[in-house]
Amino acid sequence: MNNREDYIYWRLAYYFISDQEYRIIQLSENKKELWLEKIENKKAPIVRLLRHDLDWSNSMQRDIEFTATNGERIRKQLGRSEFRVFNIYISQFPPVDDYEFRLAKPFIFPEGNKTEAHSLLITSGDYEKGLQLLSERLESIVTFQVKDEYTEQEVESQKREALGYAIKKAKTEKEIFTNGKPFFTYILIFIQIAMFFFMEMQGGSTDTSTLIKFGAKFNPYIYEGEWWRFFAPIFLHIGFLHLAMNTMALYFLGTEVERIFGNARFLFIYLFAGGMGFVASFIFSANVSAGASGAIFGCFGALLYFCFIYPKLFFRTMGPSVIAVLVFNLIFGFSISSIDNAGHLGGLAGGFLAAGIMHFPKQKKLMLQLAFLILSTAVVWGSLSYGFTHAAKDQGERTNLLLAKEFIQQENYEQAHELLTEIEEKSSNPSAQIYFDLSYTEIMLNMLGEAKTHLQKAIELDPDVSEAYFNLALIYYQENNLEQAKINAEKAVELSPERKEYADTLSEINQLLQ
Repeated sequence: MNNREDYIYWRLAYYFISDQEYRIIQLSENKKELWLEKIENKKAPIVRLLRHDLDWSNSMQRDIEFTATNGERIRKQLGRSEFRVFNIYISQFPPVDDYEFRLAKPFIFPEGNKTEAHSLLITSGDYEKGLQLLSERLESIVTFQVKDEYTEQEVESQKREALGYAIKKAKTEKEIFTNGKPFFTYILIFIQIAMFFFMEMQGGSTDTSTLIKFGAKFNPYIYEGEWWRFFAPIFLHIGFLHLAMNTMALYFLGTEVERIFGNARFLFIYLFAGGMGFVASFIFSANVSAGASGAIFGCFGALLYFCFIYPKLFFRTMGPSVIAVLVFNLIFGFSISSIDNAGHLGGLAGGFLAAGIMHFPKQKKLMLQLAFLILSTAVVWGSLSYGFTHAAKDQGERTNLLLAKEFIQQENYEQAHELLTEIEEKSSNPSAQIYFDLSYTEIMLNMLGEAKTHLQKAIELDPDVSEAYFNLALIYYQENNLEQAKINAEKAVELSPERKEYADTLSEINQLLQ
């Protein structure tokens, strides 16, 4: 026996594994049957190599039908609508009877007609023709030199080369996912949970003043130089649901990113992405904001960098699910106005850039990393420059209103009144909210005449604000103008009948009028 067919069998196996990047999904015990797949390319067929000397064409037909049956089982497991199996026989001689018609067209699995088995025969006597047909079917040149005879040692060497390459490749790919055990992910989860409960004890995580006190993104304070508010909000959350959702997302995404990039790289990616998220929020939103969402989107960005470097491995493993979850979150974010999408997109970009700066452990791509560092520096510098110039002008009134509310929360009524007066004077069309907030500071500063005027203006612009009527009633009550006090108190009760203090005040006024 010259072992020629065995060599061709293992040489083809090596070609599919090394050149075409197929993966072994099944190898028979006697190693004469090998099934290969290429998951990242759904159009690529499953390849089956069979080293078997064929005697009769009917046994070939039975084997083709078996191949189609097994292919149908795999199709159902993968959930594909259509499926192709490329069935390659390596035999010393062709069947002794007529067999060509069995290879002329694919065998289609009869139940559902969704799986096709395309078969090809390569024989020792005419292997060049077989390789030519294989090249035509694969639309890729398959050629190698074959001697007349091979020793068992030569066949064994080719087998070790094919299987060794597959094992080495699988080991290398596995190592990419084991660069670090999750550590900082759990630390970060602990910090954000601890901060949540601490804020709950200090005034509540949904209280704006408490959030600002603990470091939430608040544009007026950032303009004053509190740059650390780009990072502190990463650990704060607004309400339990916000905390729960981000903690769950961090657990699943953070552990995966930390395994791929290692502990120190993950921490840098997370913090850089979180900071970039709040820089973007600073530019495009004047609202007070907090949460780990930008940093979590940064984990998505890091996985997209993984896709950028290892696209085939990415789509063969986590790719489809990562892309689906990312797209869902982006669509969900844009469909709800209260979600800070600028922060999400900033975090996504930040995670991608940070991953490019750090790259992967035990690997260096200095030019690529330098390019990412330069790009990241330019993005950060440009974003901050824009944020402290153009964005400040665009968000001026809204930002000042937030600052005025913060002064009121701190009972700093003089500064709040000064700021609101400036807003009212500069605004071409002051809102009811401006007049109402201004009147509140004037009441607290005992400027009742001015407060009454501004409350009346607020009511003219928005006649459905019950608190404006109630405050006006209190001013008239203090001025001993009980008739006007009654009219405004009645309106306040009409608009908000559930407010007990409104009803009690009206009752007290009515008693005095009797």
